[in-house]
Amino acid sequence: MFLILIAIIGFAIYVAVQPSEFEVERSRTVEVPAGVLYKNVIDFKNWESWSAWVEKEPDLKISYPEQTKGVGGSYSWEGKDGSGNMKTLAIEPNSSIDQELQFGDYHPSKIKWTFEPTEDNKTKVTWKMNGEKTPFMFKAFALVSGGFDGMIGPDFERGLEKLDSIAVADIKKYTIKVDGITEHGGGYYLYNTTSCKMDEFKTKMVEMMPKLGEFVQKNNIAMAGAPFVSYHKWDEENNAVMFSCCVPTTSRVIAAESDILTGQLKPFKAVKTTLKGDYENLKQAWETGMKYVPENGLEFADNGPMIEAYLTDPTMESNPANWITEIYLAVK
Repeated sequence: MFLILIAIIGFAIYVAVQPSEFEVERSRTVEVPAGVLYKNVIDFKNWESWSAWVEKEPDLKISYPEQTKGVGGSYSWEGKDGSGNMKTLAIEPNSSIDQELQFGDYHPSKIKWTFEPTEDNKTKVTWKMNGEKTPFMFKAFALVSGGFDGMIGPDFERGLEKLDSIAVADIKKYTIKVDGITEHGGGYYLYNTTSCKMDEFKTKMVEMMPKLGEFVQKNNIAMAGAPFVSYHKWDEENNAVMFSCCVPTTSRVIAAESDILTGQLKPFKAVKTTLKGDYENLKQAWETGMKYVPENGLEFADNGPMIEAYLTDPTMESNPANWITEIYLAVK
């Protein structure tokens, strides 16, 4: 008994002299835009779906106040190991989040999230936790668990793994709906046009559309709607496409630049199809709309417009699942 007492005293002294500061950090590169990960983390109501602690303790009692996201957002919990709460202290939208974790009555710990875009359109997300004035019991438990890194690190890794899968699944969601027959109002527009191989279409469009946008902004031209692409030819057999990138205007505008022209769409009857989701699903949306026409006893208008309008600005909405595109197929 005396030897056991000596061992206990020795262990207590060893724990007591351990540093009271700690830091745990984990990172993961995820194939989604930074804004998508940021939105999953900034609202505490989302944490249940990817938290490693909720996964290990599904009966954890979680309470949400009126505000759960943004600066001042918070939540609290009660579980088998005690109670705690977390709140958001500062943010840089789509870039970083600073939070404070309070467990019981102990000294709070700091949480730091960073979201760093990479050159290949992925995001490196880093989750860091550091604390000071760590209580004796926490240091003792950490010591037998291989240190704070060994105690907390695996949960960070699991949380990031689940966050990865949820975010990737989120951006892949899409819906295609044929809205039926509508009247397209037509109107004036500015455009530039080209022809190319089909596998060059995306590259060409990315070059042409921003140039139109810069011209409109530079000359304070009022836009009359969403930018769109007008397809003049789509020949898969010969690997050729001819198209125009267009910006609708409220009136007829004469451009001084030789490669930016003025056009006018006459009002026309069309079958409208709406895609909500990534542009990768546009081919399926076009096929759905094209199939609808003959199946419903309609005929395509001779040389009628075939338009793809982009209602969502990807620079303002990072999640492709929320991008809205409308397709108009002219019919007789």
